[in-house]
Parts: sequence; structure tokens; C-alpha cells
Amino acid sequence: MKKGYIKNIIATVVMTCSLFTFLACGNTMTAYAEQIPNESGYVFGNVNITGGGYIPDVIFNKSEKDLAYLRTDMGGAYRWDPENKKWIPITDWISAEDWNLLGCESIATDPIDTDRVYVLAGTYTNDWTDQNGYILRSTDRGENFEKIELPFKVGGNMPGRNMGERLSIDPNDNSVLYLGARSGHGLWKSTDYGSTWNKVDSFKEIGDYKSEGMEDLMGIAWIIFDPSSSEIGQPSKTIYVGAANSGKQNTVFVSKDAGETWNPVEGQPTYDWEPTKETPGNYLPHHAVLASNEMLYISYCNQEGPYNGNKGGVWKYDTKNNTWTEISPVKGDDAYWGYGGITVDAVNPDIIMTTTLNSWYPDANIYRSIDGGKTWDSFWEYGENGQRQNNYSLDYSAAPWLDWSKSAVAPETSPKLGWMVGSVQIDPFDSNHIVYGTGATLYGSYNMTNLEQGKKFDLSVQAEGVEETAVLDLVSLPEGTEAVLASGTGDIGGFIHKDIKKSPKMPINPTIGNCTSIDYAELNPNKIIRVGDHGTIGISKDGGDTWFQTTGSMDIGKATGDYLSTGGTIAMSADGNTILYSPSADNTTALYSTDDGTTWHSSNGIPAKAKICSDRVNPNKFYGIVNGEFYVSEDQGANFVKTTDGLYDGSKGAIDISAMPGVEGDIWFAGDGIWHSTDSGKTFEKLSNVDNASIIGFGKAAPGKNYMSLYTHAVVNGIDGIYRSDDIGKSWIKINDDKHKYGAANTTITGDKREYGKFYLGTNGRGIVYGELKDTK
Repeated sequence: MKKGYIKNIIATVVMTCSLFTFLACGNTMTAYAEQIPNESGYVFGNVNITGGGYIPDVIFNKSEKDLAYLRTDMGGAYRWDPENKKWIPITDWISAEDWNLLGCESIATDPIDTDRVYVLAGTYTNDWTDQNGYILRSTDRGENFEKIELPFKVGGNMPGRNMGERLSIDPNDNSVLYLGARSGHGLWKSTDYGSTWNKVDSFKEIGDYKSEGMEDLMGIAWIIFDPSSSEIGQPSKTIYVGAANSGKQNTVFVSKDAGETWNPVEGQPTYDWEPTKETPGNYLPHHAVLASNEMLYISYCNQEGPYNGNKGGVWKYDTKNNTWTEISPVKGDDAYWGYGGITVDAVNPDIIMTTTLNSWYPDANIYRSIDGGKTWDSFWEYGENGQRQNNYSLDYSAAPWLDWSKSAVAPETSPKLGWMVGSVQIDPFDSNHIVYGTGATLYGSYNMTNLEQGKKFDLSVQAEGVEETAVLDLVSLPEGTEAVLASGTGDIGGFIHKDIKKSPKMPINPTIGNCTSIDYAELNPNKIIRVGDHGTIGISKDGGDTWFQTTGSMDIGKATGDYLSTGGTIAMSADGNTILYSPSADNTTALYSTDDGTTWHSSNGIPAKAKICSDRVNPNKFYGIVNGEFYVSEDQGANFVKTTDGLYDGSKGAIDISAMPGVEGDIWFAGDGIWHSTDSGKTFEKLSNVDNASIIGFGKAAPGKNYMSLYTHAVVNGIDGIYRSDDIGKSWIKINDDKHKYGAANTTITGDKREYGKFYLGTNGRGIVYGELKDTK
């Protein structure tokens, strides 16, 4: 998941980092328990999008059927629920100050004590956070966790996050774990179930490969134990480690004495092409798997991924005879993708599968061999007539947006098989069941062996329960529209939600990658507007069923000379006749249109990059705020007048501004607290009982009340949480609990305009969370 907005999002979070402590802290965190009301009467769930971000890997337990975990790059970890056939989030307890721990670089599930699971947690190794990585340790399958701090950062959303697994449990002595670190920190070991960690000084490799344009070292990619090398209860003697070393250095190392000494595996391969800037000379070992017949299979790529890599190979190493054999499905210049995932059947060690890491055009491909790599079948190939022939049928009804609401021109298909395919796994208890992650979802099959029988196999979305979008804006729509919610998300644009339990189609005309702002006409709620990349603007007049792109929107970006990658904010007048757009570019003022975006005019008197909204009653009024200064227009956005300044410290994070439906001149904004005006911004009152708020939203009024309820993520009386006020901000009720914190959930919030108590919360990697009162059901 790219999530280019993360830096702005995390700027609003107050970070507190503890000193290096290598023992588990005393606090135990409880995982998400779906549909159990908390003390405030709330239950929580997700608005169904299904997937929506990168899934680097699925990790099956090798000893217990149907026990599997899924890791995301910045949206936490999940456990498979076989009864309900969906993934359950197990890291929703992570707080705002610990948002960095929602990046999962690796997961290890214990083959001896299957209740034990470990998460290598941390999102960034750069300067976007000061927080070190942690081991999250559970003895009850992720229902509760202990946090164990590491003396270095962890990169769950950094380049190379597709490699792995970097955390591994010794299958003969489960008190022993090894960890492959980034940033030059080398190989680490624990002998007490992860409570304490020590650097393996005898292992000298650090994985010195650097991603292009970055200084951080890629580090140690994976650790594999040979279970046949010792008896149960004794540490495994033979251990293999893959290091992301650059150039023609050795990358695969072995210890035959339980990690006391290490040597490079003799005869190992390296690249065989003339390196260029476009095709770098590296042979990075992305994934490895040891089969039951002692064959070690390794996939190689010349770059780290998940976005790059255009050369590579697949090799098997006979650990008994010390011989290497290249078994790449496609070799030489025809293999322009590099290889990502690799897996072997637990029952038949000659059945292996591997993936193209980045075959962007026409599509990814996945290869399967039933003879140890001598011959290969593929998910698709070109027939004798030169046309693409698919060996699968794809059911994507669980996430219909995956086709981008577009058809494709052969040899491409819609949806594609994927991109960024860094892993593939064969279920160790079901040879017919495979899964693989992509940049947008998880696909899988339950009749995979059809391929070698010459029959088509069934492929389907298997990401149910995973919600991974970064949510940038939310709008609850009032009665009078079929849709109940409109969302703007990173990467996949956002949606119109008519039923929050069903994944929707993707809006088109235009297709927007990052939708930064949405609005609707309060007096004509079927008219909806959205804006995103490059200032692209779309308008719907039928509640989001159909859209058209404003003809002038692309010219805005060209005229300013700015790449409007972050879109800015959009507002629509109460009657829907005027649009006000405030781009995110430094040298571009706000613009307004009175003809649905056919022509645009510069607004006067308002600085660049202002956050804007419309009055929800008076169609002539618009409001804007920037750098602690408030601006008002009473002529449809043509001219603005500064009414107030010095409201807040503009350096303290994001601003969220909204006007109250049904009340002219009633404005709320969150920024260094919560502020309220009842006179169209001439004066503001800061609420004394709220600190550090960055989002504000409205929902249906409480029974017996006329004023809509307020919702925010803030610190109230010193306690961070999600809050609701039913009395115009005089008092606040904390409505979330320790199980439901969702990390940096501070981009957008709205109450439901039709159902009291219900709210929608935008998260950065956990999709759209909703909460509702149990007694309303």
C-alpha cells in the first residue's frame, strides 16, 4: 500500500517512545471481539470494501489445520476464522501513540504450541517515526498481546516488505526465535519465547542492498530451520538465512551448529546479465522454503519490490548433495519480472509454485510444477493463435470494485490476476487450497489441482474481513438518497455505499486514485462531488449512480504548473449550483464554478491551501480556514473576507471544518482542539474540555434533542478516544474501548444522519470503521 498521505496523517499524532526495554511490558492488549457491546453500548465493525491494500503474505501454521494469519503493510494483522470463512483483525487495540505498530513486517505461528503467535511490528525505518519496532507476543492466538520493544526500527511499509519471513520459530525448540533486522542491524535471536533478544554476533552479514534513492539497508530477508537436524526439545542444528546483499555477494548462509558458526552455501547462484541502470545487477533472495525431501527452493529478484524488479530466477538447492539447479519457469530476457513468492506442498515435495513479482503488463502470472521444477504450468499462457488463454475462472463478486468498473483490451483482463505478488502459499493441510496476496486483495483457489489435470480451476477473492484502505474523507448522506455513505480513499478512490455490508463497484467518469474530498448539496443531496489526483473532479446528479468529469478540472493543474497529487478540498453550495475548490498546491488560490465545472474563476481574498466548506442553508456562503485565519464568502466563493485570526497554531496538525446542517452560520472545526461559531465565523469559542482534536463530524440528534450529535477523535479530560456529544459539546461520552483504537484514526469522522449513535471513522490502513449502539438493533 503506497499511502502517500501517511506523513500528513501521522503529523497529527503525538508520539511517545519509551526507553529500550527488552522485557515484555506489563500491559496486556486484548484483540478485537466482534459484535460484543462495550460499556457505552457500542459494537464495532467495518463498512465492507474487502481488501483495498497490499497483502504481503499469509502464514499457515504447519501443525494445526485452518490456523492461519495474514499480515498487511500498515493495517495490522488478521487471523483466519474457518467457521465464518473470513479474516478477523487482531491488532485493533493499537493506540494512536503506537500507530507505527500497525505495520506488520513478519508473523510467526508456533508449530509446537499452536496458541502462540508473534508479530514483528513497525511501519517505518525512516524519519516518519521515532518509534522502534516491537515484538507483539500472544499465547492465545492474538486475543491478547504483550509488547516487547526492540532496539531498532522495523519496516512493515518500507521497500522490500514483500520478502520474508523475517521472523521464525525453531520447530524443534519453540523457545528459540530468530529475527532478521533491517538497517544494518543483522540477525537476532531469542531463547525465551521472545522476551529478550541478542544479536547473533557470529553472523556477520547485514544485507547491504539499498533501495534506489534510499540509504536504509534492506537487511536479512528470511530464516529457515531444518527440522530434521535435531530432535524435538533440542534447538535445530541446521539453519538457513537469506541476506539481501548487493551485487555478486553471497546471499544464502547456513549454520550446522545451531547458530554458533555460519558459512555461505557453496555454489550458490548470482546474476548472469550485464547490469544497467534499468536492470540492476543484484540477486536478492526474496523467499525460501525447505521441502520435506530436503530441497531448499529460493526465489530471486534483482530489486527489492514490491513495486520494482525486472530480472531474477528460481533455484533449488539439494541440501543432501550440495548441488544447485536453476528451475525458473521462464528464463533469460523473457522473464522481465523477477520472482516473488515460492511455496511447496507439504504432502508432495515435488509440487511447487512461484509468482512473478512485477509483471505489470499484461498481467501477473503464477507457475506450478508437479515434478520439482522440471516442467511448469501457468495460470495463463499465449495459445498457438497468439491469444491469451486463461486456465482459471475468476469470481470477484466479494469485491466487485476490483475491475475498476472497466473492461480490458486483450491480452489484459479485468480484473487482473494482480501486481506486487510477493507471496504464494499452499495450505499444508489441503493441497487443493492456495492463496496469494496482491497490491489490492487476496486471491485463492480450493481446486488448484485441476490445473495439472488439464481443467480450469476456480479462483476467487479470499480477503473477506480484511479492510485495508486509507480513508481520506467520509460524508454521511441524509434521507432522500439511496446511498447512505460516500467515501474517499487512497489508492482506489473511494465509493458510494448503499449497503455498508456489501462491497460496492468503483465509481468512474472519472476514475480517481486518491480521493481527498467529497461533498454534496445539502438541499439536493443526490448531487455529489468528489476531487482527487491532479485536481480531477467528478459530479453525480443521481446519488452516485452515474458521474461526469468536470471539463475544466484538468486545466487547473496545467495552469498552475503544479502536480496536484493530493487533490485538496471541495465544497458544494447548499443548492448545488456553485462549486468551490481549494487545491493543495502552494501557489494556487481557490477556484469556483457556477456551471458544474465547465468554467472556473479565481476566488479573491483567500490564501492557498485553505480547508473549505459550504454553509448548509445559505447557498451564497462558503467558509475557509488556513494558518489560524478564518475567511467567509457571501457571493458564492467569488470574494472572501478574513473575519478572525489567531485561532490556533497552524503548525500543530490537520484541520477539519464542517458547517451544521439546518442552521445557517453554524460552523465547527477541529484543530488543536474543537472550535465553534454561531455567527458565520465572526467569532469562535474553543471548547475548554477537549484537547488535540483533529476531526469533527455530525450525526442524527439524540432522542428528544434538536441539535445533531457531535463526533470526534480527541483527548478529553486527558484520555484519548472516540467521543460523542449530545449537548452541543458541553459534555462528551467516550464510545470506543481498549479493544477498538485503530491506531492513527484521525483523518475523518462522521455521524450517521439517519440513525442516532451510529458513526463512521476513517482509519489509515484499517478501512472505514463503524460503531453503533446495540439497543438500536
